[in-house]
Amino acid sequence: MKLYEQQDISIYNSLTKTKEILQPIHQGAIGMYVCGPTVYSNVHMGNCRTFLSFDLVFRYLKHLGYKVRYVRNITDAGHLENDADEGEDRIAKKARIEAIEPMEVVQRYTVDFHTVMHSFNALPPSIEPTATGHIIEQIEIIQNILEQGFAYEKNGSVYFDVLKFNESHQYGKLSGRQLEDMIANTRELAAQSEKKNAQDFALWKKAEPQHIMRWPSPWSDGFPGWHLECTAMSTKYLGNKFDIHGGGMDLKFPHHECEIAQAEACNHENPVNVWMHANMLTLNGKKMAKSTGNNILPNELFTGNNDLLSKAFPPVVAKFFMYQAHYRSILDFSNDALEASEKGYHRLMDAYRSISELTPSVKSDYNIDEWRQSCYDAMNDDFNSPILIAQLFEAAKWINTVKEDKAGLTKGDLDLLQQTMHNFLFDVMGLIDLSDNANSNGEKLSGTIDLLIELRNQARANKDFATSDQIRDQLLEVGIQLKDGKEGTSYSLI
Repeated sequence: MKLYEQQDISIYNSLTKTKEILQPIHQGAIGMYVCGPTVYSNVHMGNCRTFLSFDLVFRYLKHLGYKVRYVRNITDAGHLENDADEGEDRIAKKARIEAIEPMEVVQRYTVDFHTVMHSFNALPPSIEPTATGHIIEQIEIIQNILEQGFAYEKNGSVYFDVLKFNESHQYGKLSGRQLEDMIANTRELAAQSEKKNAQDFALWKKAEPQHIMRWPSPWSDGFPGWHLECTAMSTKYLGNKFDIHGGGMDLKFPHHECEIAQAEACNHENPVNVWMHANMLTLNGKKMAKSTGNNILPNELFTGNNDLLSKAFPPVVAKFFMYQAHYRSILDFSNDALEASEKGYHRLMDAYRSISELTPSVKSDYNIDEWRQSCYDAMNDDFNSPILIAQLFEAAKWINTVKEDKAGLTKGDLDLLQQTMHNFLFDVMGLIDLSDNANSNGEKLSGTIDLLIELRNQARANKDFATSDQIRDQLLEVGIQLKDGKEGTSYSLI
């Protein structure tokens, strides 16, 4: 029996505003689409949180035994500077400023994105399509929408007619916005605007003479609208209706709202069963964004080359920090929070490594089966990683108690505990054990601590308790706790 047959996952659906039991369209298989990056600059930590949130979802579904097709796009054309279909293409603007080809910009920042995701030990998606690789599919969708009467052409550009669509459908149902309110709060269109209504959005834009990125179409040489690419790629690889669509909270409106409208106009049905949105990562209490400059780049975090943090933090610590908050919660990025997460990470890794050193007992003082299910219950409840981590810390306490001979676990329970911790630490959360790194920093640290323990033991044998206590206390100050037991002195990172 597959694990997914034993576990019911409840997911908060942004469309219905309620938690719903995941019911795959196809038995044992999940189709998931996540909006990927627009590759015109380095990915920042706020972007990373979104993609790591869905890496957690992907990993857990795979762990349960589902066959998952995970599609995450690369936006390499069509994303203009604002949501009103105005301004330059972000990639073309970067290319113009740096006097290089747009595809050089795309290549540089796609490589950066992949490098950063690899450093976080995020799994690659099943398919990673690009907008420029699906121009034909986007043109076909535009033709379909025009035939359905939900779009109009003006001077070589094509716009989606939101008011016409809203006569028979509900535009705004994902974000909870009423079209009447949107109209009332919108300024009048500028005289030069081609749109019938301010709420209409571009499906195809005619390229101005200076616009670098352009393709031929039945209407003009131009480029597709930003919202269109995700409809084209998600339906091509997952079908007209699929299980999960994810993205950042900031994409709910207008991007995802427009995706729903486009898909319903073409296929006459809601394209997705469950919409998931990851919340933002803030910095100094403000939204982290490239456009405002209030952001920190992953490499600045990993190297310590920034003015915000006291030291460098490895990717696994930053990942663990982000998983200590639920994906739908706002999380503020700070030095204190990262330092606390680093200590917590080391405590869990130390506890996990200790399991293999424990001596089995004839009976167990803890119910490992019940604890194991509580880990699944946490993830089954809308992928609640902070509750999962709390359960893992509970296990760490038990391990230390057994280590101190104050409780016992049978061999079967020790094996189940070790396997369960391995599953959730490494398979589901995708953490790595820094002590396993090829640079042997863990071995060097261990050797140094062993030397200090030996010096302390000598001081105690010589009744030099002042030196003995000094070694113990100074190690504790830097997060290394010594523990004296019947079999000698051990240590743990706190």
